Amino acid sequence: MKTSEIREHTVDELKDRVIALRKELFDLQIQKATFKLENVSEIRKKRKLIAQIKTIIKEKGLQNA
Repeated sequence: MKTSEIREHTVDELKDRVIALRKELFDLQIQKATFKLENVSEIRKKRKLIAQIKTIIKEKGLQNA
């Protein structure tokens, strides 16, 4: 997901997306612990996406203030 695509969403949609991504990240970490995860780089990608979304949420909050 590109940054420009993320910016098109509302803050509430982005917060819901962060919650969903955290659940996916948790599932990936469980799979890694049980040696069922084939592509370990997915964990890093999810963490990076969560950070990007949280940064944009913060930016939008500062713009409204």
